Formats: sequence, structure tokens, C-alpha cells
Amino acid sequence: MGTPVGRRSALALGIGVASLPFLPAAPAAASPGTGSSSNPPLTKDRITPAPLIEIDASDTPDTVVRKAAHVVPRPSQVAWQQREVTAFTHFGMNTFTDREWGSGAEDEATFDPSGMDADQWMRAYKAAGARQVMFTAKHHDGFVLFPTRYTNHSVIASPWWIRTDGCSDAERDATAKARAEADAHRSDDPAAYWRARNAGCRNPRGDILGTYLAAARRAGLKVGVYLSPADGSEQPHAWHAQYVEKIRAKQASGQSLSIEEQATVDDGDRAPGGQGRYGSGSPVVRRTIPTLVPDDDRADALAAHRIPSFTVRADDYNAYYLNQLYELFTQYGPIDELWLDGANPWTDAGITEKYDFTAWFRLIHALSPDTVTFAGPQGTRWIGNENGVGRTTEWSVTPATADPATAHGEGLLPDGPSAADIGSRDKITAPGIEYLQWFPAEADVSLRPGWFFHADEKPKTPQQLVTIYEQSVGRNAVLLLNVPPGRDGRVAAPDVASLTAFGNSVAATYGHNLLTAGRGSRDPVLRALTDGRLTTAWSPSRGATTGAVTVKLHAHRAFDRIRLGEDITRGQQVERFAVDIWTGTAWQQAATGTTIGYARILALPEPVRGDRIRIRILQSRTTPRLASASLHLNVPPE
Repeated sequence: MGTPVGRRSALALGIGVASLPFLPAAPAAASPGTGSSSNPPLTKDRITPAPLIEIDASDTPDTVVRKAAHVVPRPSQVAWQQREVTAFTHFGMNTFTDREWGSGAEDEATFDPSGMDADQWMRAYKAAGARQVMFTAKHHDGFVLFPTRYTNHSVIASPWWIRTDGCSDAERDATAKARAEADAHRSDDPAAYWRARNAGCRNPRGDILGTYLAAARRAGLKVGVYLSPADGSEQPHAWHAQYVEKIRAKQASGQSLSIEEQATVDDGDRAPGGQGRYGSGSPVVRRTIPTLVPDDDRADALAAHRIPSFTVRADDYNAYYLNQLYELFTQYGPIDELWLDGANPWTDAGITEKYDFTAWFRLIHALSPDTVTFAGPQGTRWIGNENGVGRTTEWSVTPATADPATAHGEGLLPDGPSAADIGSRDKITAPGIEYLQWFPAEADVSLRPGWFFHADEKPKTPQQLVTIYEQSVGRNAVLLLNVPPGRDGRVAAPDVASLTAFGNSVAATYGHNLLTAGRGSRDPVLRALTDGRLTTAWSPSRGATTGAVTVKLHAHRAFDRIRLGEDITRGQQVERFAVDIWTGTAWQQAATGTTIGYARILALPEPVRGDRIRIRILQSRTTPRLASASLHLNVPPE
């Protein structure tokens, strides 16, 4: 994760004759009551709001700033940001090998989560305040946790897929025969196990991804899926054998090994579980997505034009990845967020796969235009660290050095995703910027030190999680909090306790706005700032870019948290602001900041008392719209 990926040439993608009409990769505008293409019409005096705006070589710095002020989110991006907390679930082969990084050569028999309880996971996630969850359908080791047609290295080949309780002898015999035949053909038929999926005694909960998504939806949670582009199980077998010998020689010489190398050498006596498609140098040829396999259950629907098909030019691995994307969106949708990183981890070892992001993003958009794609065009971006901490100046409008529909988004940020400054005036007006897009931040962090469960690790404390919340959600980002279940298929009790105390503290602190306590809402300004709606807002008079608004409390109250928010449906504008407190005789500055965006939380060093506050907007790109203001007294976790 966090590996910048450079641009590559676009490959052709179209929709088959019997499919849905083609949808371009760039989404429609999100501004209320308007529509726009990726290149909105520009006149001398008017810029049409859009999620993506192109920079012209003749644009002056002032024009670029004006364009930045008109970059607005897609509606699905607004909804994504309003969910605030997403629970990430790393659960898979690594859970059972006690690794962070797998080899891709693991025995599928290792995976058997007999006590899996996805409903318990959802209860834990909701206790933390999550409104969306995300599952690792495939991690870097390549083991697939849904019944895919395109590799035998999947949950179907694991003992979890079979449950013999209540099965007759005949069914058990049929199961054993079908699986033995699948194993005999796994090297030459990637669909061998898929075609044996319904033979005999099938576990009704064998589809881990399907079970997870069903549990999430029962719990009222939105859903995301992580499908890793990096795939150790697809390493070419001859190359892998040479790689193992190189690592063994390195180990014998006394050199330390990386976690990837250690996993590879530990499983060195086994070949990768896939078909050898990753970085194989296979030719780029014309293909149809979905690529039907023998006995494919979609053949009739495809022939009758009930499901779409796409024509692409792709190598073997890109076709494999596109086919799995197709399975996810057509069998498990709607998917609210699709997560993919740009890791290409074996480049230094001599093998690289050229990911065709252009084709991937177009397929995703054609099948599910409202999905927010990590690192995708007008999707979401990595915050730049794995600590869950946002910048104190966090812009959702960012520059791109090329069309975001053609490359992994991290590679288009001028100084990379970890740069301290990612969207200031200096950055958006710098040479080489070709586009501005709405590209909000996602701050990822794990509850435990590792991303997968390890019994010797401990979860973060509730207070640590509260601080992370205030430094992620409170800095214009979405918090992506990883909570890994253990080998017993449950979220551990200490983790549940920490998540629950964290969620209770956030709810107790931020669920009570002292600005509205003990009074009605007759004041129209107060009503606009506290009604919970993005689209009702206060703005300086006469279209000014600076101004101040004063709000009176019902009585003197103590508070130590100030939360502000902009109407992001109209973009992000505020560049500098301050908040003052009336002491009874004079205004006293309590806090200052730069960006606000969807949310900005200012934690004061100690509680202060007052009966009115003043919010001063000191600099903006255009007339700002302050949609929310709230005061809170911190309730520490118990």
C-alpha cells in the first residue's frame, strides 16, 4: 500500500454488442441541479462545477484557483464521507499462517474458520460507530475468499467449503470424487474447483465474502471490498522456483530476509497456487469480459443479453483481474467502495506486472458508476501514513499530472501521497498540473499492530482510538479502522471492549451539541449551522470571501472541542479561519486553523467557558459556505 504507480498507455475497452451502453470513466457532476462532463464548459466569467476540471496551458494562477473552487464531489463521495468511519476486515490465509504477508503457495487446507461469526463482527464494528465495512476478498498472497471461476487457489479448495454433517454416504462419496478430479486438473483448468463447487456436501456459509456482505447488510452497514492487484499465487512457477533458490542462498549467507522473502522460503517446497499469470510477459490480445469457463452458469444470460460484456485488450493477468472485478460487481453488488492499492512488490526480485488501471477503472465505472474507488478517478486517496492521522491542512481538491482515469491516483499527485502539502495554491498552480479533481483522504490504521490477527498482540486503547478519530475524521478524512478477527472466527474480547468504549466516548462527546442545548432554533443562523444538513449554511454577505459569524449559547457553558464543517456539495473553500470566545468583556481567540472541509475538530488544551463564540473566515478560494458548527465537552472513554 502507498506505492506510487506511474502512468501507462491506455488499452481499449468497449462494451459488447449485447450489453449496457458505454459509460465514460469520468463521473457526472455533483453540484445540485447541474450536469457536467469531465471537461465542463468554461467561459470567461463562468466555470461549471464538476468533480474533474481540466487545466488549460493558458490558465493564469487566479484562473486555476477559481477552477479549484468549482471542483465538487460526486454524490456518492459525499455519502461516503458522511459515513465517517469504515471498519476494515483483514481475514484470510494469513490469519491461519500467523503472517502479515503470505507467499501464494500456501496449502488451501490451512484455511478452515470453523467458528466464523460474521454477525459478531458487525456488532463489534457498529459499537465503534462504523457505518461501512470493508472486506479483503483477496490479499497479496492471492487466496480468494469467494467462489471465483478463475483460480483454484480459493475458498472452494479449502475444507471450509465442505460440511459433511447431515450428508449421506453417497453425497460424501460424490464430494470426494469431484474434489479429487478438480485437484487432478488444477494446473491446466483454473475453473476446476469452481466446477466442483456444488458436488455433494457444500457448506452454506462457504462463500466468506458473501456471508460477510449479507451480515453487513443485515446490520444496516454499507459495504466495501478489497481486491489486491498484487498476487503471489500467480507468480510464474519457473520464476518462483528460481526465486526460492535465491532467497535460500541469501539466507545461508546470513543476510536478513524481508517478510515477503521469509514467507516464500517457508513455503518453498510448494509451487504457487495459481496459473502463473502475474508478470508472465503474456501477449496483450483482444478478450471478452466476462471470459466464460466450461459449464459457466452465466452463458445463457450472456447470450440473451441480460448481462453486459466488454471487449478489452489485455494480458493474462489483467484479464484475470478484470474477470474477478466483473464477478464482484455483478454477483455481490451494490459495492459502495472498491479498494485496490498499487503495490508491485516483486519488482526488485525481477518480476513486474503492468496493471492496466485504465481498463480497470472503466469496467468499474461501467458496472457501478456510484462506487467510490480507492486511488480511482474522483474516488478516494491514501492519507499517506498508516497511523490514521490526517494533515492539519487537508484538501479534498487535489492536482493531477495526467487524466485520473488512466493511472493509479497516487502516482498522479505531484509529490506523492505522503507529501505534507497536497493541495495548496502553490501545488495546484505549479507547472505540470493537467487536472484538478475531488479526491478526498482516507486514513487507514489497524486496531492491533498488525493488519492480520496475531495472538501475542494487543489492541489500541479506547483513548488512542478517540485521538485517532479526532485526527482523521476531524481533519477532513474518513477513518478506515482495521479490526482483524482471530483464527476462531471472532473479534477478540479485548478488541470488542476497546471498540465499544471508543464508540461510546465519541457518541457521548459529539452526540451533544452545546450550541443547541436548552433553547429552540429561532435564530436562522444557528438553525443553519446545527440542523445536520450540508446544504443549509452561513456565508459572508455580498459574496465576500471573508467574514465572521457570532453564535450565542443559551447560557455560559464549558467546552473543549469545536467542530466545524463546510457545505462540501459546493466544494471546499476555506483556507484559514479562527474561533473566538467572548469573555464577558472582550473577544479571546481560542483556536485557529487552515482547511475545514467536511469536518474540522479543534481540541482545546483545557475546557473554556463562555456564552457566545465568533467564527472568523480569514481566507477562502471563493465565498465559503459554513454548514455546521458545534461545541462539545470531551467525555473520556471509560
